[in-house]
Amino acid sequence: MATAAYCQTMGASAFRSRNRSQPPVTSMLHRHSNCRVISICGCLRFTNSAVTLGYLCYTSSGKRKLSSITCFSEEGGDAISLLNERIRREHSKRDFPSSRPSVESEEADKYIQLVKEQQQRGLQKLKGGNANGTGDAFSYKVNPHSLHYGDCVVHKRVGIGRFVGVKFDVPNGSLDPIEYVYIEFADGMAKLPVRQASRVLYRYNLPSETKKPRTLSKLSDTSAWERRRIKGKVAVQKMVVDLMELYLHRLKQKRPPYPKSSSMSEFASQFQFEPTPDQKQAFMDVERDLTEKETPMDRLICGDVGFGKTEVALRAIFCVVSADKQAMILAPTIVLAKQHFDVISERFSNYPDIKIGLLSRFQTKLEKEAHLNMIKCGDLDIIVGTHSLLGNRVVYSNLGLLVVDEEQRFGVKQKERIASFKSSVDVLTLSATPIPRTLYLALTGFRDASLILTPPPERVPIRTHLFAFTKEKVIAAIKYELDRGGQVFYVLPRIKGLEMVMEFLKEHFPHIEIAIAHGKQNSRQLEDTMEKFCLGCIKILICTNIVESGLDIQNANTIIIQEVQQFGLAQLYQLRGRVGRADKEAHAFLFYPDKSLLSDQALERLSALEDYRDLGQGFHLAERDMAIRGFGNIFGEQQTGDVVNVGIDLFFEMLFESLSKVDEHRVVPVSFQSVQFDMNLSHHLPSEYINYLENPLETIKEAEKAAEKDMWELVQFTENLRRQYGKEPYSMEILLKKLYVRRMSADLGITNIYASGKMVCMKTNMSEKIFGLIRDSMVSEIHRNSLSYEDGSIKAGLLLELPKEQLLNWIFQCFAELYASLPALIKY
Repeated sequence: MATAAYCQTMGASAFRSRNRSQPPVTSMLHRHSNCRVISICGCLRFTNSAVTLGYLCYTSSGKRKLSSITCFSEEGGDAISLLNERIRREHSKRDFPSSRPSVESEEADKYIQLVKEQQQRGLQKLKGGNANGTGDAFSYKVNPHSLHYGDCVVHKRVGIGRFVGVKFDVPNGSLDPIEYVYIEFADGMAKLPVRQASRVLYRYNLPSETKKPRTLSKLSDTSAWERRRIKGKVAVQKMVVDLMELYLHRLKQKRPPYPKSSSMSEFASQFQFEPTPDQKQAFMDVERDLTEKETPMDRLICGDVGFGKTEVALRAIFCVVSADKQAMILAPTIVLAKQHFDVISERFSNYPDIKIGLLSRFQTKLEKEAHLNMIKCGDLDIIVGTHSLLGNRVVYSNLGLLVVDEEQRFGVKQKERIASFKSSVDVLTLSATPIPRTLYLALTGFRDASLILTPPPERVPIRTHLFAFTKEKVIAAIKYELDRGGQVFYVLPRIKGLEMVMEFLKEHFPHIEIAIAHGKQNSRQLEDTMEKFCLGCIKILICTNIVESGLDIQNANTIIIQEVQQFGLAQLYQLRGRVGRADKEAHAFLFYPDKSLLSDQALERLSALEDYRDLGQGFHLAERDMAIRGFGNIFGEQQTGDVVNVGIDLFFEMLFESLSKVDEHRVVPVSFQSVQFDMNLSHHLPSEYINYLENPLETIKEAEKAAEKDMWELVQFTENLRRQYGKEPYSMEILLKKLYVRRMSADLGITNIYASGKMVCMKTNMSEKIFGLIRDSMVSEIHRNSLSYEDGSIKAGLLLELPKEQLLNWIFQCFAELYASLPALIKY
């Protein structure tokens, strides 16, 4: 029997085969069939949107075979294909699309309440709020008196305008002047009393360097603004639901609490410093997570450089390893990984039974293989390394804890791999300036956070100097540090230029040991250089930001950062933290080429660094960084456009509002079998198609079975059917559409669909509020405007009574629109 395939992209090419820029049809067929095409026999079938070609080819065994391919034009893709594509895109974005366990309704209620309580605790802890809500504790509205002429603002009900000023005026029917805020819009000027303006105005911050909006809103027509606001609201909903489902997924995971033992107290007593109050609290938080809770830990330890985050991690590692589990320490650079390995080896030196290993590119192939084998067999208890620890070749015997140092330094793929661990093992993240996404999760309580804001008693603040670059200032700064017996970091943003700086410094300091360090160096050379710098043999280290994280060199108390505008705010803060580890006053010299060359964002970044020069300001700096650097880092690039629509401040207020009402954004699905939908449409398959199918009755049963399981299963079934047998005849399409409608109904909580004249009614368990949210997010105005909610039913009013086949198509399209909003809702 001839086989056929459904291929939309190839179909588009077939329709444009006369265009010379397209590949020949024969080569496309060759790629499709993996056979050598002999000739195209001719067109077996042709419609407005599809063409079926027959072709003769040789198989891999040398036999001749007659085959066919059905191709569809891009312009004429059918409704099922378009829905499948949309579902596939949404499916690919989810972190754990198929592995999330189902949660019963009662469990969901309990977990949602836990999330709300957690969020409230997070807001109270980090923002000084009260127990009644988030409003007083956390407001993104702007004080009109803090605005400057020309600042862009957002009026919650009108849209984006430009601030003109505040002045007194006498209102009609009054003798007393009051203060008004004047806002310029696209078609006129608005004036608002200051008290009212402070309740509805937000500063318009954009997630990019461009501070100005594309257009101002109109006073006379707020519909465009309303659409933008709703789009932002729906985007917020999707984010909240994603976070919620990940959180519920983690809460569903169970592991027995780790046992408390006297050896933990003994290990803690070997810490040679007196812990600060914040450190003590972090110790207790982590111990409680590990020894009292049954859900895996996911805690952020946010502490400034040198404030003792590593000791918190070491105690967690000891707790886990004592219970015969493995611990993995993940560092962004090999330099930092080596330092962690040395610190851990020294701290665990009294425990010879605990085996520690370092996996790095400094090792030979044989050494790596030996380590990998030891990890797999459980012979290594503590494994330290870089992102290579996340590779497929690393198989853990019994992993219990993952410690991630400076998560913001890892790439997207590594972060996704880290996220995959969080559902099964305990995770501790250490950071001085958390990535904004991490910070946001901590603020809203979806992730536990311990803040270490108290500096050790002997620490002295770092003096920060911001200058235009001159050779004289650089030489003076280095000479001052060398004269007091110290060492110097000299950091550049790129490898290119390091040699030039080396020549310049050799000329002025000929008798001083100077070396270069960067990530592209030979492994042994880099290791030797860092070792000599740590020992004090090298006095000036010229390097890239490879030294950004974790290096603890007591005698290095001056850092020079050239071309400072090329670094991010979090990077600068981390680099500055490489010095000032001892009781000497440390200096950070930040040099820029010329202020006229700096962008507004770069200038604001430098200003922030000067503002937060005190110790323990990393956490507050990260909050400011959230408003300055690209918003794409917070939730991914997907949402950046939605933020541009309304500005960061209003977007975040909607986010907090949505989180506080998370239990209201819930759809309760019903079983597929309970959905009633019968339109008395015949779907008798034509005899040609029946002959074409190997077992038609079995195929229909498989379709119903797939639809009963879930939407993703139905999508896969349909695509496999078309891939194997080509585009189905119209009667089979009717059957599939009815299955799709019933599946979508079940997921939306709709139990009965029936038509009466020009009205389609859908019985549902969803609330009117949920219906409003779904309808607002619908793209098609025709479907959106036709829907209303009344007494537990969604009603669709049609302009005229449609024939049954057209009515089915209309219902299918309407449900596809409704279904598109499901990612913004919690489904339990």
